[in-house]
Amino acid sequence: MPETTPPYLRLYRTMQVIRQTEEQLAKSHQRGLIHGACHTYVGQEAIATGVCAHLRPSDVVFSTHRGHGHALAKGVTPAALIAELFGRATGCSSGRGGSMHLFSPEVGMMGTSGIVGPCILQAAGAGYSFKLLKSDNVGVAFFGDGAVNNGAFHEGLNMASIWKLPSLFICENNQFATEVPFKYAAGNPTVASRGAAYGMPGIEVDGNDVLAVYEAAKTAIQRAKAGEGPTLIECLTYRTRPHSEGMGDFGYRSREEVEAWKARCPIRRFAEKLVAESLATVDELAKIEAEVQAMVVEAQAFAENSPWPDPSTAATHVYAQ
Repeated sequence: MPETTPPYLRLYRTMQVIRQTEEQLAKSHQRGLIHGACHTYVGQEAIATGVCAHLRPSDVVFSTHRGHGHALAKGVTPAALIAELFGRATGCSSGRGGSMHLFSPEVGMMGTSGIVGPCILQAAGAGYSFKLLKSDNVGVAFFGDGAVNNGAFHEGLNMASIWKLPSLFICENNQFATEVPFKYAAGNPTVASRGAAYGMPGIEVDGNDVLAVYEAAKTAIQRAKAGEGPTLIECLTYRTRPHSEGMGDFGYRSREEVEAWKARCPIRRFAEKLVAESLATVDELAKIEAEVQAMVVEAQAFAENSPWPDPSTAATHVYAQ
């Protein structure tokens, strides 16, 4: 394929890795293997995949409590992710972070947080560092619609615009902040339109269309590297599992709504497109799915058999030596 052609099968594989790992984690939560909350990314796979396909290990990502997909798309392995959620020493954060605090600096995954909004400021800070260093790296923040009414959104986007920082702000608008509809909580329920208030492009894309996300991110990264400043991208999507595993799901939304969005599954849509346009065969896609399934099964076994952290290391990484 020409270099300008999106790496279709790689995009499909990444989405499969995210989906299958998350489904395995949901089962693990039901078995009591995950200690604490577990917010899955099921239904939103196209966003992390489309954006991170352009990123190198030296480009950095800051994320949210729903950050498993970002970690996997950025290069964290399913084995390291699952082990982390199990609290094992072989996890990407040595079992210290769990579901909501994933760190893997070696692949540019600089951290997820259960606090809503700080990743926006951190991505601006990364962009400022890269500008001072005169590097061509970018800082990326992934955040939900619930973050855009926080002060961090205004402060981060405003500063990034003033200094033309190489930062990307990716809003994953999945319609709800926990159980509160975004349309109810926002006087202006169109996130992309807010970009104009900060003097930057605000782009709205179908967050369940991986190629739409891929192209929007490509343009934004090119702008950032050319010194033209940040971009705000609103990806319209939907989480098809509960806000967090074990929570009730139908007191604030209907089963019919969830089923309607499941029919818009980003993986299914992409597979149908690839086959219809002769970009891949059914057999090729099935092979990828089977390979990923085997990898996730192996990752689960690895995590379950991994040791717990040594109690004597409890203070490691807490204080500078």
